[in-house]
Order: sequence, then structure tokens, then C-alpha cells
Amino acid sequence: MLSIDQAITQLLNQAQGITETETISLQQALGRVIAADILSTIDVPPADNSAMDGYAVDTNDLDKTQEHSVLTISQTVAAGHAPSPLIEGTAARIFTGAEIPSGANAVVMQEKCTVEDTLVHIPSNITPNNNIRARGQDIIKGDCILKEGKKLQPQDIGLLASIGINKVTVYRQLRVAILSTGDELIEPGQPLTPGKIYNSNRYLLYSFLQQLGMEVVDIGVIADTLESTTDGLQRAAKQADCIISTGGVSVGDEDYIKKAVLQLGRLDFWRIAIKPGKPLAFGTIDTEEKTTPFIGLPGNPASVFITFLIFARPFLLACQQQRFRSLQTRPVIANFSWKENPIRQEYLRGRIIDTDKVDIYPNQSSGVLSSTSWAEGLVIVPPKTMIKTGDQVEFVPFSELL
Repeated sequence: MLSIDQAITQLLNQAQGITETETISLQQALGRVIAADILSTIDVPPADNSAMDGYAVDTNDLDKTQEHSVLTISQTVAAGHAPSPLIEGTAARIFTGAEIPSGANAVVMQEKCTVEDTLVHIPSNITPNNNIRARGQDIIKGDCILKEGKKLQPQDIGLLASIGINKVTVYRQLRVAILSTGDELIEPGQPLTPGKIYNSNRYLLYSFLQQLGMEVVDIGVIADTLESTTDGLQRAAKQADCIISTGGVSVGDEDYIKKAVLQLGRLDFWRIAIKPGKPLAFGTIDTEEKTTPFIGLPGNPASVFITFLIFARPFLLACQQQRFRSLQTRPVIANFSWKENPIRQEYLRGRIIDTDKVDIYPNQSSGVLSSTSWAEGLVIVPPKTMIKTGDQVEFVPFSELL
């Protein structure tokens, strides 16, 4: 069996990033991956502006020998309107966001001022740049504001709008084909008959891929025959950039994925030293047109959940040309005990309690999908490691993975 690190390294080494791009509007850009660095063509803000409602003054006009200075109000400056130069010895009534008149170097908040007709009493101890947002305080012309490979979040789209960009060039969405194997599977909404189970994996994978901003090609459920399996894999290879299956990768008489992959292409690895999820396959499906990478996940739903996050997710992100970092764990205190596994690294579904302690779901079976909704992340238990209550363990929050 490959170690987890060996499997991830092999997956990433074989990931081929897509190169096709498209230019789309900002309204369509959420979750898409930028195809080139984006440089600002302007300063943000484009001019000095007021951080307060108040009065713009030149501090040189203030009488430092007096507690207050009295100045004439010479103009009013509202946001969105260009001011006139400040007349020497006067103040300008100014509102938040309005451009600072040339000749002014400070804004005094209105709460500190007293107004009598056209005169304003201003404290004399005001210093230059008081309550002024300087030109380029946020962004300077020529700054790289977003780098190629970044997945666009709402704040990124707002940032693009702030420099006047209304369209952005992104990589096209990765097309990922999903297929389920198993004669026992039926769709939600149908009556549950003897021997059947609902197909949760199909919807789990679909949702994962939607969350990653990828296009889903749903091949559906494949019957437990070699002919149906090879046909499904061939159809998936023609339509998608990558294929992910669930089930059928073990060694049972009705498990045909491994046989079909070997018949259609190659199998680079098959078993991983992980629990849950040992029977995980990676290889290619070859057609006349192209070679399509294939990831075969186990059939048990908790295994699908974990192996997708640990193996499929980084591979797909690399194929999508999205920059991502390796998993960031944090140390917490175990509120449980656990027997050591001599060979496989285990991922336990856990939840943080009392800030720095972690508890685990009572049933860690690979078929218990409810544990993944209950949990807040995964506790990593390396091989040959026994956990006692009070020991320090490494925890990966789902926020790192989802």
C-alpha cells in the first residue's frame, strides 16, 4: 500500500492543468479561477478624501495661541462633486467620502466644531492629515491585486470592481464526470425496496464539485457488469477532463472498476494506507481522442467523504489551475482514547469542545455518513499511534477542506 503522502505526491505530479480560458462578467465570476495576474490601472482611492463629516482646513490657518480658531465657511463639498481650491483662512464644510479641496490638509469632525451662521469654531490643536484617507491608501496604480490561480471570492469581485474592471479572464471550468456503481442503488424519492439503498454518494460528489466551482457530468448509476462498467467509463472519458467513480474498487466478484480500468487504460495505484478508504484507485481511461485521469473512490459514504477531501480535491484543484496550500492542522487535546492501527493512518470525524479539546463521533464506521454532518473536522491518527485521553492530536477543520 502507498502511504498517504506518496499517493498525494503521485496525484499532483500527474495532474495536468487546463489551459483554455474565457472572459466573463463580474456577475458570473464567483468561484472561478483567474487565468492571469491582475494589475491596477488606477490609485484607490483616486484622490484624498474625507473619513468624516466635518470641516476641511489648512492647519497653518489655525491660531495655535488660542484654544479655538474661528474660520469662515467658504464652500460645501459633498461626495461625488469636485471641490474648488480652499480659500486661504477659511474652512470647507465636507462630508464623508468627499474629495479634499486643494489647499486643505486636515478634516475636523463636526462634533468638535461649533457653527455660528457662516463661521465655524475649530479646535486649534488639529494636526495635518487628520481624518484624511490618502490617495492610493488601498491600492497604488500598478499593484498586482490578484494573482493567477486564485479562486474568486465575493471580496475579490468587489476588489476588481473597485479598480473599474467589469470583466475578468478565467480558466474554463474543469469538467468532472461522476458515476456510481452498484445494483443496490436507487435514487432518493423512490420507494425503498428490499436489498436496495439510496444513492447518497452521487449527491455528495455532485455537491463537492459544485462547491469547487467545477462542471459536473453525471453519468449516473452503472450496473454491476464488466460491459456496463467499461461503457460508462468510456462515455465519461469522452465528455470530461477527469472521472470519479464510487464503489466497485474492492476485490469482490461484483467489483468491476479495477478490471474495466485495466482493460481501457492503466492503473497507477490501487490501495492506500488510510482508514477509512483503503481501496482507492488512480489511473487513466484511454480513448482515440485523449487520455482521461480516473479516480476510483470506495463505496461506503464516509470513505467517499474523506478520500475525496484528502486525495481527489487537491488533484482536481491542480487540474483547475487553482492555487491551494497543503492541509493546515492545529494541535488539540483528545477527549477520547483510540487503539493504534499498525499500518494505516486514520481520519476520525471530530468536533471541538471547550475551545481546545476534541471529541469524536461514537461510531467511526465507514458507512456512517451522519458522522460527517456531526463533525467539524478530522482528527489525524498516524500509524502505530495509540491515543489516550489528554494526549495532543492534530485536527484539520473542515474550513480547510470545504
